[in-house]
Amino acid sequence: MPDPKEVILLSESKLRDLSVEFSVNTIKLCENIKGHSSLVNQLERSATSIGANIHEANYAHGKPDFIAKMQIALKECYETEYWLEVFVKSGILDREAAKDIYNQCGAIRRMLIASINTAKENAQG
Repeated sequence: MPDPKEVILLSESKLRDLSVEFSVNTIKLCENIKGHSSLVNQLERSATSIGANIHEANYAHGKPDFIAKMQIALKECYETEYWLEVFVKSGILDREAAKDIYNQCGAIRRMLIASINTAKENAQG
């Protein structure tokens, strides 16, 4: 049976990789949006902030700092989902065009929640 710390490191590595891929995909999606530069900026900033905070968490000063960085990444994930929904409902993005990015964001969100919960449990025990 693998060491639980190794499992956490593997899942965090996968999370880092997914967040980078998500950032790149979001940037590419935003390149195709004409106009609405202030809204596009908001989406790009929140989407790329997810990965930046996950990356920072790997260099955290202890478990509380790690948890805090991951929680910031989670908040940015929720914000990104908000902007995607605004883009779809306002007609800036077609729902089908946003589907893959939205699904990726949801997968990252679920992984973040699991990582935060695991880190909190490990900090208590």
